Amino acid sequence: MTITEPVQSQTKYTGARIRRTEDPRLLAGRGQYIDDVTVPKMLQAAVLRSPHPHARITGIDTSRARALPGVFDVITGEDLAAVADQQPVIWFPIPEQRIARTHALAVDRVRWVGQAVAAVVATDRYVAEDALELIEVSYELLPVVADLDAALAPDAPKLYDDWPDNVSGTLNYRNGDPEEAFTSADLVVSGSFSHGRSFGCPLEPRGCIVDWDSFEGTLDVWLSTQSPNLARDLLGEVFDMPIHKIRIRTPNVGGGFGNKFDFYGEEVIAAVLSRRTGRPVKLLEDRAESFVATGHSRDQRLDFEMALRQDGTILGLRGTSYGVLGGALGTVGSGPPWASVLTSMGPYKIPNLDLNLKAVVTNRSPYGSYRGWGAPKGNLVHERLIEMAARELGMDRAEIRRKNFPAPEEFPYFSGAIFTWDSGRYADCLDLAMSKVDELGWRERQAEARAEGRHVGIGYSFHIEPSGYGPSRILNLAGLAHSGFDEATVRMDSTGKVTIYTGQINMGQGTHTIYSQMAADTLGVPMDDVLVVTGDTDSCPYTGYGTGGSRATALGGAAILRASERLRGKIFRVAAQLLEASPDDLQIDSGTISVRGTSGPSVTTRDVGDAAYRRLLDRFPDDEMPTLEEVDVFDPVNMATSFGCAALLVEVDPETGTVSMLDCLQAHDCGTVINPMLVDGQLAGGLAQAMGGALLEELVYDEEAMLRTGSFRDYLLPTATDIPPFHFYHQETPAPDIPGGMKGVGEAGTIAGVSLVASAIDDALAEFGVTVTRFPVTPPRLLEQIREATSHKEGSQ
Repeated sequence: MTITEPVQSQTKYTGARIRRTEDPRLLAGRGQYIDDVTVPKMLQAAVLRSPHPHARITGIDTSRARALPGVFDVITGEDLAAVADQQPVIWFPIPEQRIARTHALAVDRVRWVGQAVAAVVATDRYVAEDALELIEVSYELLPVVADLDAALAPDAPKLYDDWPDNVSGTLNYRNGDPEEAFTSADLVVSGSFSHGRSFGCPLEPRGCIVDWDSFEGTLDVWLSTQSPNLARDLLGEVFDMPIHKIRIRTPNVGGGFGNKFDFYGEEVIAAVLSRRTGRPVKLLEDRAESFVATGHSRDQRLDFEMALRQDGTILGLRGTSYGVLGGALGTVGSGPPWASVLTSMGPYKIPNLDLNLKAVVTNRSPYGSYRGWGAPKGNLVHERLIEMAARELGMDRAEIRRKNFPAPEEFPYFSGAIFTWDSGRYADCLDLAMSKVDELGWRERQAEARAEGRHVGIGYSFHIEPSGYGPSRILNLAGLAHSGFDEATVRMDSTGKVTIYTGQINMGQGTHTIYSQMAADTLGVPMDDVLVVTGDTDSCPYTGYGTGGSRATALGGAAILRASERLRGKIFRVAAQLLEASPDDLQIDSGTISVRGTSGPSVTTRDVGDAAYRRLLDRFPDDEMPTLEEVDVFDPVNMATSFGCAALLVEVDPETGTVSMLDCLQAHDCGTVINPMLVDGQLAGGLAQAMGGALLEELVYDEEAMLRTGSFRDYLLPTATDIPPFHFYHQETPAPDIPGGMKGVGEAGTIAGVSLVASAIDDALAEFGVTVTRFPVTPPRLLEQIREATSHKEGSQ
């Protein structure tokens, strides 16, 4: 269910529930994913991975593998390091941070289970896999650092011998006078919140095909990626190659969720093998490899406390976010844990802040990108502490939230640490959510269930989503070694049809549909007349960051809008020549241009295209440049802040620790809603992923740093039977700094969902006094909390 309040758009397509135009081809099995791509003379590769979390490589014998019929080449870390630099890191938010880097293949030491050690290229994957078993690697085992506590122990083994400890870096943000705030507070609540390690699990694992043409000095790459321009730039860095010699093509992407934003060693390995063999090389990750080779995320502990007055006014927030990184930094470095610190204050006015980040290396897979980045963990801080404070103060949790929201007239509102929230009607959104809880009859359902002795709870979570990751200069200032602008080209051809070229990548979120809607409305043409082209760095323009950070609509769409507006102006000037009228008097509808308020002659966009490309004499203005094309580069002055309030109805069985999610709603504001159907899909998908992280998903390492959840037999994902019905209600507060007023929505559900589940469980188990702080909330963990709470309660009586 979706309700939009109010509907701002008066246009034909914007605001309409239009099905994704990308879907029919995919549903018919006509999509092309990376494994569907075959190029002439292609070989296939496979990677040998370390079975040990920490060891020195004392020798590698590849002779038997090389002798296997069908094998073309075998490379080790030393072979690769001779021609390729170490893996790039693009986020450096911590000044003077120690950067743990590695080559795509380990050279002398492995630091996590699954680290790539050698690679084979052969006639097919079967031969390559057989050859891996013939490679003999000698290891000298080293002491391991299995988790955060082990890494921070005074006598902890060091992952890097030249470091004084296992801390990659620390960072502090202060605002106001936090010491005074906590000294003068009537109440201080505190909590240690931990989120288990997880990853995005895209249905399609990662893969690439690389063709290194030594004669031309070029790299032609097929890559399942969210960020083709970034991949091209980083390949250029690794190989010291001019990027105009590198081409990245992206076929259909079977899910990304941030995992395919990052730059991986497999691309480099395939390139080296292609260069050595003179043949194109395909390298695909299988599902077992994905558990150790695709970027992990979420692994953090957040120790925070909040100071409040007796009336619920928040005075201060302080604490430390520990980022449990892996044995080497991933592409985004300590960026996600850093973002958790910058969102820990959430949507609330907290004048005094003392926020700390500590990034720690461990013998685990590298930390990477996943939907929401650090914001879901930052959300845990403010939402869990707010609810803990409400219980201590005897206040309604909604009222304590409302009391601390900035008023609409206070925006733009500085958060206290780097980010400035651009706009918001937070109280309205909270009220909308709570009114829908009443309309759906949840309170009655809860009362009836409790009368029957069942434990049913209602949870809430208010979130903010810093979206439209742009301002290049701000991001550079915050440590990003990359830009954040977006570029788009909008072209009308000689037949009056429109093509949009963008560097954004479609991975199921419906960008082709949204872009077509926006351009069709702006240009006044049928939506079917608009074609969107993506996924080729040779033909598509540059996007500074890639498809991530909820920026495809806010930034990519804004660039398309601005280019389309200028193109519309040129179309009118050409049409004015044909109609012998003033451009200011013209109107366009469904591709037909006429003089406003008259029933006189008209022309079509086909006539305009013909005049601009083919028959210019007497039909095309003398002072115009032939063709119909506009390019726009949009780099916003600030990010766009989406926000929303989610509510969840759950039932908990205190005998088993089982949590059943009964119903869920979210009131949400992402500015101008282009397509409510697709916005709802993004919210539902994000909530589903967050609920998986809240209740099921965890990459579990034992005390020897061995991964114990290496398949879907033990890494549990939510199914359709686990996920509740969803209801979505939209309000629209346009983004003031984004043309069109759009804000991002791709990560909203994910940010809110974990604390939402915790809030509902707490409410269901209020009689036990349970406060959930560790995620996922598995049945054994919840049972242990219930028993501890019961024992404590009985002991105090």
